[in-house]
Amino acid sequence: MTNNPVIDLFDDPNKKFVKICAPMVRYSRLQFRKLVRMYECDLCFTPMIMADCYVKSAKARAHEFQTDTDDRPLIVQFGANNSSDFVNASNLIIPYCDGVDLNCGCPQRWALNEGYGAQLLKNPEIIKDCVRQLRNHLPTNKTISVKLRLLDDHRKSVDLCQQIEATGVSFITVHGRTALQKNEPIDQECLKLINESVSVPVILNGDIKSLSDAITMQEYTGCRGMMSARGILHNPGLFAGYQNTPLSAVQDWLNIKHTNFLWFHHHLVFMCERLLPKTARKTFNQLRTASDVVSFLEDQLHISNVLPSNRILGKELGGTSGAYYENIAVEDTVSSQPEDIVDSIINLFD
Repeated sequence: MTNNPVIDLFDDPNKKFVKICAPMVRYSRLQFRKLVRMYECDLCFTPMIMADCYVKSAKARAHEFQTDTDDRPLIVQFGANNSSDFVNASNLIIPYCDGVDLNCGCPQRWALNEGYGAQLLKNPEIIKDCVRQLRNHLPTNKTISVKLRLLDDHRKSVDLCQQIEATGVSFITVHGRTALQKNEPIDQECLKLINESVSVPVILNGDIKSLSDAITMQEYTGCRGMMSARGILHNPGLFAGYQNTPLSAVQDWLNIKHTNFLWFHHHLVFMCERLLPKTARKTFNQLRTASDVVSFLEDQLHISNVLPSNRILGKELGGTSGAYYENIAVEDTVSSQPEDIVDSIINLFD
């Protein structure tokens, strides 16, 4: 055992692999992290937080990051395009988490134009400077990591990961697609090569829609961590082996204290996709109040013992700190198909 709970997960001989909830804009907030931890998720990431805004704005700090004593181990992901912002933001947040991560994968146009996310793959010196500078400030019991996408060539991808390893990262997360790819199958062969070419743990991200997917991919690639985004959003019980959202997870969600109706409802839209028939799902997805949502589930799924405060949630989101919300329209209702919501945000999950 080390004094680092994240590294201890990777070193645990009883774990075939570490089960990880991905950083997802809007969706991997405290409440959802609480839920997936009930279903054998070992490690959670926050949504990406813009480092410059986090440093400059107390409002941003209050809005973008919430945690509690049970929310561990936890990695905070930052979007940054220079080492100064990355280090300053990390120093502010590091007492409240177990490690920080640099986003080098977001393929959104705004991110590329501003030098964030996947644009950093074209500027590896910035990535290496961010890691080196923070490594000099970081306590030994905290991790520093990088989440990236593949380059257009296996050799280039391996070389980049080796360069990043040499700067002192604790682990690397690799989304198995390039920045230009969207729904193509992930490149497991490249992930296998990367894992065999570095000595730090490699986390595989992409196409994990079930526990069996995670097991199969781990056996082929050898990666020591398996990270799910879309799969765990639709099924918080994924890592516990459930094929679809267990009814108990819906009950648990209704008993976690929430602060915003839209996020509360959107998660339920994903979770209930296969629990409700099509006509009922269409009605449910268009409900406008927390009271109606709870009453509907009590009637359709025979849910009981709902936390009273979840019946009176409001819709206001409050301030947001970062351009990564600019392309997401806040809706008062959601569409009849949860995939429509996913399509509007999925490229932000890096």
